[in-house]
Amino acid sequence: MVKGTNFVNLKDAGSAVELSERYYKEGADELVFLDITATEEKRKTLVELVKDVAKVLRIPFTVGGGISELNNIEELLNAGADKVSLNSSIVRNPGLITEAAKRFGSQAVVAAVDVKIVDGIKKVFIKGGKEETDLEGFEWCKRVCELGAGEILLTSMDHDGTRNGYDVEFLSKVVQNVTVPVIASGGAGKKEHFLEAFQKANVDACLAAGLFHYGELSIRELKQYLLENKVNIRI
Repeated sequence: MVKGTNFVNLKDAGSAVELSERYYKEGADELVFLDITATEEKRKTLVELVKDVAKVLRIPFTVGGGISELNNIEELLNAGADKVSLNSSIVRNPGLITEAAKRFGSQAVVAAVDVKIVDGIKKVFIKGGKEETDLEGFEWCKRVCELGAGEILLTSMDHDGTRNGYDVEFLSKVVQNVTVPVIASGGAGKKEHFLEAFQKANVDACLAAGLFHYGELSIRELKQYLLENKVNIRI
């Protein structure tokens, strides 16, 4: 496991299998495993690692990175993943969303959208945040929903690793204009940031990494805080 800031300066954060088991026992609702350099290095997600992680979990498990065809998806689902996260491949071939949804069900297809402000515009980036595309973030979110994605994992690269909070304004705009669950990603630094994303942006879930990886915040503590603040959450 690694953690960086703005998708760079990656640092080792521990064993994926050990952390997965810890988060499951702490009460995480879902785990997202993103092999963020798989597409750039043109290699497939490590199927064996997916199998090992799946063995220690009894919660939904999403896997992404380097997935470019239906056979890749099938292999990962058979290895124990509940969902796959698609990013670079669906920008190149949007039809993959529809094909995957028809074959495996929309509930198994997560569209990962990485956005970053370029000249005042939220542009979509691929290849682990390395390559800018011509796509505008808001329009692309609506498009992946229309194509059949069952969820959107929306990451603000400008907020990633900064600990300054989620991109609530943009998340809220997307949530109001799509019909699928939206997962907020990028920027969590304290309990209040999660509450803000749930209450102000009305997101369906919040994803965080560094806060948990380095033991700065426990999932149990966070869930209790959210419950006390009237967020409908499973303890």
